[in-house]
Amino acid sequence: MNRILMSFIYACIALAVFTGCRTDSIYDLVDSSVTTVSGKEPSLEQVRKAIVEAGGSLKWDMTDVQPGHLVGTLNLRSHQAVVDIKYNTKKYSITYKSSMNLNYDAEAKTIHSNYLSWIKNLDAAIRRGYLRLVHEEVGG
Repeated sequence: MNRILMSFIYACIALAVFTGCRTDSIYDLVDSSVTTVSGKEPSLEQVRKAIVEAGGSLKWDMTDVQPGHLVGTLNLRSHQAVVDIKYNTKKYSITYKSSMNLNYDAEAKTIHSNYLSWIKNLDAAIRRGYLRLVHEEVGG
């Protein structure tokens, strides 16, 4: 009976290790195009507004560093992801800056698999924001 119980405990530990710590390669979005419905080029402030509102809708805290550069921070439970967002009127990039409790491995360039989803969701929200906000403000 002891042997069966110990085997079960080891199996549970192994399962937790292999399924609970999934990692993926770091996902950096580089030079994604800013596109608008009207085809007109937005102002730098319009691009900033679209990024900040998109991030806010997903619980990202956006902090201005300088014109064309924001730092986005997402805090979920005990996890934190921090990204640099550099932008101009034609393109934007979202790159990894730091994290807490996301199993980041600098050498292997891997991180918890949820990070990939968070960045893809942020990118999708930014794209929707450009289409909506810039269309309204440019008057397209």
